[in-house]
Amino acid sequence: MSYGFLDIASTPSVRAAQAEMGIDHFWSDFSGDRTMDRFTEGEKAFIGERDSFYMATVSETGWPYIQHRGGPAGFLKVVDDRTLAFADFRGNRQYISTGNLAASDKACLFLMDYPRRARLKIYAHVEKLALDEDPAITALVTDAGYRGKAERIFKVRLEAFDWNCPQHITPRFTEKEVAAAVRPLQDRLAELEQENAALRAKAGPA
Repeated sequence: MSYGFLDIASTPSVRAAQAEMGIDHFWSDFSGDRTMDRFTEGEKAFIGERDSFYMATVSETGWPYIQHRGGPAGFLKVVDDRTLAFADFRGNRQYISTGNLAASDKACLFLMDYPRRARLKIYAHVEKLALDEDPAITALVTDAGYRGKAERIFKVRLEAFDWNCPQHITPRFTEKEVAAAVRPLQDRLAELEQENAALRAKAGPA
């Protein structure tokens, strides 16, 4: 049986908090799509555009840990409609997420699109693979032009996903996005400067 994101997230304590706020009936009568256990073309495109995401894991002592993962746009690869994979690049060498996932393979991923104020959250099971364990997946996630050193592969099996509303997301833009936005203005400014230079040349000395 397929379960939706809220079916996983709505523990007894969460339901108690909803009841305390007087909105438990809203979620108990929720009639939206509860499955969302297959990525559609929309999610695949969104994932393919991301150059970072956040991943939450939990230790044996119950403490959560959130790690930022970054790389070239599209470094989080869609293997199929229920599977993602990414290369785990060497970082500060604390290996907290890696250790947590050895104790529990459950994780939650947050993928953010700040300019469009969109976020995709994913419940998943994460499997650690050696670089030579699955050559096809290693080839898929490897980017020869990226300077990061891959130490392992993480294979992500989707359990459920959901989209959040844009409320309270402040738009932010990368250097590349800002450059693309101002390029038409720069092009127009260059045209005007050329026109001014031509007019000055035509007018001659003052």
